[in-house]
Amino acid sequence: MACWMNLGQILKVNAKKFPNTVALKDKERSFTYPEVNKRVNRLANSLLSMGLQKGDRVAVLMENTIEIIEAYLATAKTGIVIVPINFRLVGGEVEYIANNSGASAFIVHDMFAATVDGIKSKLTNISAERYVIVGSPREGYREYEKFIAGSPDTEPDAAVDPKDTWILIYTSGTTGRPKGVIRSHESHIAFYLINAIDFGFSAQDTCMNVMPLCHINTTYFTFTFLYVGGSVYIHPAQSFRGEEILEIIEREKVTFISLIPTHYNIILNVPEAAKKRDVSSIKKLLCSSAPARRSMKLAIMEFFPGVQLYEGYGSTEAGIVTVLKPEDQLRKLGSIGYESLGTDFVKILDDDGKEVGVGEVGEIYSRGPMLFDKYYNMPEKTAASFRGEWFSAGDMGRRDEEGFYYIVDRKDNMIITGGENVHPSEIEEVIGSFPEVYDVAVIGLPDEKWGERIAAVVVPKAEGIDEKTVMERCKDKMAGYKRPKEVIIIKPEAMPRTPTGKILHRVLRETYGKKKG
Repeated sequence: MACWMNLGQILKVNAKKFPNTVALKDKERSFTYPEVNKRVNRLANSLLSMGLQKGDRVAVLMENTIEIIEAYLATAKTGIVIVPINFRLVGGEVEYIANNSGASAFIVHDMFAATVDGIKSKLTNISAERYVIVGSPREGYREYEKFIAGSPDTEPDAAVDPKDTWILIYTSGTTGRPKGVIRSHESHIAFYLINAIDFGFSAQDTCMNVMPLCHINTTYFTFTFLYVGGSVYIHPAQSFRGEEILEIIEREKVTFISLIPTHYNIILNVPEAAKKRDVSSIKKLLCSSAPARRSMKLAIMEFFPGVQLYEGYGSTEAGIVTVLKPEDQLRKLGSIGYESLGTDFVKILDDDGKEVGVGEVGEIYSRGPMLFDKYYNMPEKTAASFRGEWFSAGDMGRRDEEGFYYIVDRKDNMIITGGENVHPSEIEEVIGSFPEVYDVAVIGLPDEKWGERIAAVVVPKAEGIDEKTVMERCKDKMAGYKRPKEVIIIKPEAMPRTPTGKILHRVLRETYGKKKG
């Protein structure tokens, strides 16, 4: 019998260990560990009574809610695979993920029901009785609370192995189609234990979750607190107001938050009255998804006196690869730190697979217990991402003489805007389909608020197209965070290319970053 307990199994244990501890809380509700365990068992048994079996997929399209965490926990207890879908996606994008994953049930937050209604006829693998809605009742959906109320709160009859798949989460691919990342229970168990040690989390901590619960960052950090017996306060991802965040920190005595630079920028610029809030409960902060400038780091540490500031580098596929710890924040500016506890090793390799020397640039590879299994139904892409046991997310980097790593460039030109990973090729495919467009290159330019803003450099055909038209046509073609914030119209000869005709995105970033940044 496997000795490792997944998140669903540990919930059962924590319900006994911490009977009076608040496990989940939001603005209106609060549930102790025993209460959460009973609700999760009801959901788990309801999913099984619906006819779902181990290995079946259930899609979830929800904002940050207690219910989405219950869905993660219920699938962990049953062996059902959860497919979290980014709530920022539009209908066609949601449809692709639901169908590609083979989802046979759908749990939807009421604010996104209209999106799902528009694609229901195309979701041929999901029968009418397998749509569940969280929030206001809606025709064509089973009400969540009534759905779970009809099942017992006893532990579900299911055998789940640590190596079983738990999460099938999609991340944008360089071809323009999202890639399904298969992650096991075991890989998450490893992260929770490593994370608790590396960051020093315990049952006395309270985490405030503001990052989208459809993102892997949340399943990494927020769920660590449920694993160790801490408390989690859930805040909507689409409602980030600095004054409100500080008020919650003061009221709930929050000890940890994982944020992106955009969030920190909002907090640092709150009105003077809000800066008087008592935030002394904060002990540790994580900055991830994009690098933070020196000035921001200094401002964060001044705003939160005595805080331990961490930065992490990783990916949906690899987990946390490196961590820059508090004591190195200012002396190693620009670094992503060194190997996370439990990461077997990090290598920087050249195109021939040979390790490069200190200070030389190559592609970053890693391996360790947090690594994903494979890309779903994409054996060629899986193979292309590995050299033996070593995985690369495509980032280029270097290592200094002390063993600290630095990101030099993103091999596939990925853009990080507001914490979201965006691949230019996906946007280029859409804009390039416009009949008046001859060629297009999408780049990320420096932006004070978002870290990077998306810019489309367009070469029009003879009939021409203007900036406004490009932006308008993108509205119903892609999620808001993927849409260009600006469009730059240029002549064909101004598009920089290699001798073989490939567009040089790097040159475009340098050119327009200087002009616009």
